[in-house]
Amino acid sequence: MRFAYLAFFRDDREANLAIAREDVDAVRRVIATTPGLAVANIYLPEVATDMFNNDGPPPVFGFQLYFDELADMETALAPSGHLQALAAPGVLWSIAGSRPTQQAMCVRPFPVDDAGVRTSGLPCSYLVHYPGPAEDMNAWLYHYVTHHPQLMRGFPGIRHIEVLSRLDWCGSLPWPRVDHMQRNRVMFDSPAALTHALQSPARLEMRADYKTFPPFSGGSLHFPMSTEGVHPLPRTTAK
Repeated sequence: MRFAYLAFFRDDREANLAIAREDVDAVRRVIATTPGLAVANIYLPEVATDMFNNDGPPPVFGFQLYFDELADMETALAPSGHLQALAAPGVLWSIAGSRPTQQAMCVRPFPVDDAGVRTSGLPCSYLVHYPGPAEDMNAWLYHYVTHHPQLMRGFPGIRHIEVLSRLDWCGSLPWPRVDHMQRNRVMFDSPAALTHALQSPARLEMRADYKTFPPFSGGSLHFPMSTEGVHPLPRTTAK
């Protein structure tokens, strides 16, 4: 899974938007039938406590689609591509007042000691966005990928680590684009497990490393989100 397409919907007006279950179901159906899809995540807001960060309410909805080939992703996002169904009239009606953004990125996965998720509900991801820019993008990225994920691995109960970086990409969904210089995703069994990790000594090590980052602007945003995995449905072959 070398590429990812991400879309998030923010409630900037503080209208207490919540996505309707039928909208989530409709998005899930579209995603699961996307040609070339490797796997996907659907994100809904969760609550967890970080000893250093409180960036306000998470997005009201989001999804992340992974592809092995850039061409498959761009085909799905093309003017007549499969994912245009996500912007059809009546889809996502319940969060029509939200602010959508989209971006495609390269994916760098990193190892964890135990990737087996153990939960009766949905696991919880901690999504981190670095809008940027960095003064020297090469220095920033090299420092980050050679230091920070290795410290993330020390979080108790961590199940997944990935770092995403910018990509030039073609796509025609009618939502505003953003060009964040980087995003991260770490995943835990539950919001409680994420909170436990964010209060652990590993969080202090992460904070110490943060202070050594090469110069950058734009800050960082941190959001806990429940994470539903969506796998592609088998494609039927006409006889």
